[in-house]
Amino acid sequence: MFTLFRFQNLAARVLFRITVAPFFGSFGKRSAVLRPRGIEGIGRISIGNNVYIADGALLAAVPHTGVDRCELRIGDGCKFGAHNHIYATRSVIFEDEVLTAGNVYVSDNGHGYDLPDTPILRQPVQQLAPVRIGRGSWLGQNVCVIGASVGRGCVVGANSVVLSDLPDYCVAVGAPARVVRQFDAASGAWNRTGQPDAISALNEKG
Repeated sequence: MFTLFRFQNLAARVLFRITVAPFFGSFGKRSAVLRPRGIEGIGRISIGNNVYIADGALLAAVPHTGVDRCELRIGDGCKFGAHNHIYATRSVIFEDEVLTAGNVYVSDNGHGYDLPDTPILRQPVQQLAPVRIGRGSWLGQNVCVIGASVGRGCVVGANSVVLSDLPDYCVAVGAPARVVRQFDAASGAWNRTGQPDAISALNEKG
């Protein structure tokens, strides 16, 4: 059974590279997108080398807000879990070697809701800030990043919602996400910031 599963994945990778990959803005060597749920604005999407995107991804780069340039860029060595939803209306960039778990949502836009008598689906898409996920960061299960950037070497805990920029080398959790640990280069330690750290709290109770 395992051998059959590996064969199916290999076949999907080869078929995608032959039939779909040529239409991307760029598609790097040894990269794979397994059975995506959808791809919109494919010519505005660039994928680096050695990228792996698991089943069920939605990748989009569509200028719904009327900007002159729209891009989704995924850097070398990124690994995305299943059912990630990445939607750019201006700019979403993943630097090299970003890791995501499943069901991660990243976008640089949101729906307007200013008119209470008008269904939200009929209100215009609002452009938020460009999004950049820094090199070597990890987004946990069910993380949402909306109109904000994540620094390099960060850990964003499961179910967190990032609505404002996170600095380099931090651990952030919650909705909205708050920094609970920060790396101190002088001491070489990850120090608590005063916000409660769920992992540390469990350790203290034990």
